[in-house]
Amino acid sequence: MFRVMFKRIYVAIDQSEFSGRALIAAMKIAETSNASLCLGHCITDDNASSEEVALNFLEGIKSQISGVEEIEVRLSVADEQYGLNGISTAIAQSASDWQSDLLVVGTSNQKDLERFLLGSVAGELINKVDCSVMLIRTN
Repeated sequence: MFRVMFKRIYVAIDQSEFSGRALIAAMKIAETSNASLCLGHCITDDNASSEEVALNFLEGIKSQISGVEEIEVRLSVADEQYGLNGISTAIAQSASDWQSDLLVVGTSNQKDLERFLLGSVAGELINKVDCSVMLIRTN
């Protein structure tokens, strides 16, 4: 049986149900692989004053995780004028800087037309990172 072991797992989280499920999946993989986990959150540059709130959010989540020995938090800032592209670029750069070998991200079950018209941070990330990507969808 083939088993992939990851050592540096980056999970992009916000306050959505999608990212909550991604966090659960990333924690399970980190536990079974004895991997380091990075909780990454992105804010836009127009909302940089919320940096402290975002860091408190990440630290609060970190404090509730057990079973993973090494957990880091990372905050990235996206240029708002670039919309989803700016957010995905900031997350991809943060995951790369942390040298992740797996990026876990939640995504919605948008219909094809919705995804085409609105775009998707998860879809953008696939083309921007040099590591494995795991997309977690809701049912």
